[in-house]
Amino acid sequence: MESERVQNLRRSYTQGNLEEDSMLAHPMDQFDLWFKQACEASILEPNAMSLSTVSAGRGTGLRTVLLKGYQEEGFDFYTNLRSQKARDIQDHPEVSLLFPWIALERQVIVQGRALLLDRAEVDAYFKTRPRESQIGAWASRQSEQIPDRGALENAFQAVRDQFEGQDIPTPSFWGGFRVKPSTIEFWQGRPGRLHDRIRYRLEPSQDHWIRERFCP
Repeated sequence: MESERVQNLRRSYTQGNLEEDSMLAHPMDQFDLWFKQACEASILEPNAMSLSTVSAGRGTGLRTVLLKGYQEEGFDFYTNLRSQKARDIQDHPEVSLLFPWIALERQVIVQGRALLLDRAEVDAYFKTRPRESQIGAWASRQSEQIPDRGALENAFQAVRDQFEGQDIPTPSFWGGFRVKPSTIEFWQGRPGRLHDRIRYRLEPSQDHWIRERFCP
């Protein structure tokens, strides 16, 4: 075991700081600012986010998905609606998201409720996907066990042949979710592990976001 080597992996975070009076009033505006900065920094997959779910029978689940849209109402992603993540959300729609922008010594942590996107939004997005991704959506029975890689590749080729020379429709079992946030936390690394953590919390009765600072 390499415990000593792991324990000695340390660095001091010095790239920035967070002050309440410099942050934007609405958390989605603050997210937009940070997201654009992550893109400008050429971070690999800046829209990659960890999605945490829980279900009654399986417990917790965690996987990385890609953010495909955001607006004042929340964060959008797409998936097979028969997948494990989609089944988890049907059991328990409260989820968490994490954007790990480590190169900028930043994280954004979201807690909220995942709601199905309407079919018009799903169809509009599906049309923008590369053709091979459209084929993959039909071919993969996401989260189901298969005997080998060949079974998946054969299914992909069968779908490719089926739709050759024509537009590929959105599968009825494929859709999207919008995570409507109740809290959004912005985390900035600081020296001495005295990191900045500022959380926006939605006050539902007032439809108003409150900013709060937490110890690291």
